[in-house]
Amino acid sequence: MSSSRRNLLASSAAMASGAIAGCALPAGAARSPSTPFDIASSSIPIVGSEQVFPVRRIYCIGRNYAAHAREMGSDPTREPPFFFQKPADAIQVVMPGAVADHPYPSLTKNYHYEVELVVALSRGGSNIAIDKALAHVYGYSLGLDMTRRDLQREMGDQKKPWEIGKSFDHSAPVGPIHPVAKVGHFADGAIWLKVNGQTKQSATLKHMIWSVAEQISRLSQAFELMPGDIIYSGTPENVGPVVRGDLIEIHIDGLPNLSVRVV
Repeated sequence: MSSSRRNLLASSAAMASGAIAGCALPAGAARSPSTPFDIASSSIPIVGSEQVFPVRRIYCIGRNYAAHAREMGSDPTREPPFFFQKPADAIQVVMPGAVADHPYPSLTKNYHYEVELVVALSRGGSNIAIDKALAHVYGYSLGLDMTRRDLQREMGDQKKPWEIGKSFDHSAPVGPIHPVAKVGHFADGAIWLKVNGQTKQSATLKHMIWSVAEQISRLSQAFELMPGDIIYSGTPENVGPVVRGDLIEIHIDGLPNLSVRVV
């Protein structure tokens, strides 16, 4: 073998040895792959804690109050539950006692409010039994499923997916998470929404067609649920439009009210 060939092989071996040494990690440790840029994660404050609740997915149930199902043109006695998703970064955290600015979105001329109980999961699973489902709940909040109704209806009329009507920036205002250990579970109690002080939506949680436990169980048949998933559990009847300048206030018994102003 020529001296130049031997030198090349020796140099290659040294480089490989250095690379391996440079990549050496403690036993059991894993190196996180690098990324070309950082992406901010979505999270919600937890009441009484310095921790935050990391949001993995946002699931929403459609037409879960009978009167709302009827006003949307469905028959609640025959329709099984159906779900859709919003992106995790649709979250807009709204703190109690403050009025958050909520941006009026692009493309729509018919922007609707929908007040909902929000369920936060700390355990996941598939095919979760109804009688085991509530053990997966970390806590509760209240929120708004804001909707570009004209775009949703236009897509529906064309038999096309209507994510554009539901899954846009800031479309999921939500308050801090209240742990179950402090507030218990929510099966009853008033839920209402006011616009500029006038009551628009008013019902009780017991009017939900599918309970929280049933929603979790049904969802887990279609998706493997994970810690960090949250569920918007449906809205009562009388959804309607808001415009810039309107003040929206929402309430669920046992949770602090939240307010946003459309800007």
